[in-house]
Amino acid sequence: MERHIYNLQIALEAVFANRFRSILTALGIIFGVAAVIAMLAIGAGAQQEILEQIKLVGVNNIIILPRPVEETQREQEENQSMVLKYSPGLTLHDAISIEEIIPSVAKVSAEVVYDVPVIKDGVRSMAKLSGVTTGFFDVFNLRTEKGMLFNETHLEETSPVAILGSEIKIKFFPHKDPIGDYIKCGHIWMKIIGVLENRSADPESSENLGISDYNNSVYIPLQTALLRFRDRSLVNSASVSGSSTSVVINGGMVTYQTSGTGGEGNQLDRIVVQVHESSQLNTTTQVLKRMMERRHQGVDDFEIKVPELLLKQEQRTKDIFNIVLGAIAGISLLVGGIGIMNIMLASVMERIREIGIRMATGARKTDIVFQFLAEATMISLSGGIIGIIFGILLAKGITEFTGILTIVAPLSIVISFGVAATVGIIFGYMPAKKASEQDPLASLRYE
Repeated sequence: MERHIYNLQIALEAVFANRFRSILTALGIIFGVAAVIAMLAIGAGAQQEILEQIKLVGVNNIIILPRPVEETQREQEENQSMVLKYSPGLTLHDAISIEEIIPSVAKVSAEVVYDVPVIKDGVRSMAKLSGVTTGFFDVFNLRTEKGMLFNETHLEETSPVAILGSEIKIKFFPHKDPIGDYIKCGHIWMKIIGVLENRSADPESSENLGISDYNNSVYIPLQTALLRFRDRSLVNSASVSGSSTSVVINGGMVTYQTSGTGGEGNQLDRIVVQVHESSQLNTTTQVLKRMMERRHQGVDDFEIKVPELLLKQEQRTKDIFNIVLGAIAGISLLVGGIGIMNIMLASVMERIREIGIRMATGARKTDIVFQFLAEATMISLSGGIIGIIFGILLAKGITEFTGILTIVAPLSIVISFGVAATVGIIFGYMPAKKASEQDPLASLRYE
């Protein structure tokens, strides 16, 4: 044990005696470890974002959206062989039929959205008014922070009740419990029965995947929205020309506009279908497409999206990208290891006389191997520690300046440190072995 401690002291003295060379030797390890930690942090951040987005769009969901009427008509006109047909658009009957007919469907959520002025105690702001069914909250895993959710009685009786998003609550009831109070949405006073928990979402992802801004919306029963506000399936000559509605109340006029992609003729803005298992997504999507085509008289006035599959494809793309970046970082570690080996081989040649003196004074071959191997390992480990610090700072800098989410996991630090130590041992062994094989007499005469 004393012999190993003595050899370790000699190795430590050699490292500090050649500080500049040791730092240059460790640079490859420093950059390689920092790159590995940063790349793993980016990959973990990307995975976390994907998981959060899957939670926002719901698990195993298929989204059916209406296409703009103008786009559908233009496609029909361009296809001269197609006979113009009438389609009722996206309707509540579509949602009911899907839930009743397709066995793989677990839940169905139908939704209609309006942009309406929301008023309370002199505070007025435009907000999304969403008419939804009870399945909406289950499909998107939404829970209340206060109060309760809708039930079937609220839908059947078209009750004027509302559930507020968290931002709506803060805006209109900053210092007050809103449960049991009333808020005016458009021209209707709604009784507040619940407040949703805060749910954050990236705006770009929300637009691409059809994710609602849950925090800035007011939710009311779907039948209440269709009866008390507007049922867009009841199209007449006055309403075909535009998508805004004016309601005269006590001599005053209140105007609200339809939102989403529905437009005239589409009773609903979207239908969300949740299947029992992820494996059923593809087959259920195909069945839905054929079923909707029949119900819409062959008119292609709807589109079907499968957010989870899109997100998984995005995750796979990011995984491939992270593998490539990880491979590049691994090459950096390999280059760093080769650098250690080359510098240590040069060090052996410079210190042949020192090796001869040690062996002449009783040092064994194992002592020489241990000395040079310890030097290489210390350089590698110190480079690994510095690289870990740089890697964490680099990951935080990426998040700070680019907005890309990075998560530094403890496992990535352990892996990087272990790799750095392994590189030092593997690439330090050859120079150490070469040093131990020197002839003591020839080494003493070496100039």
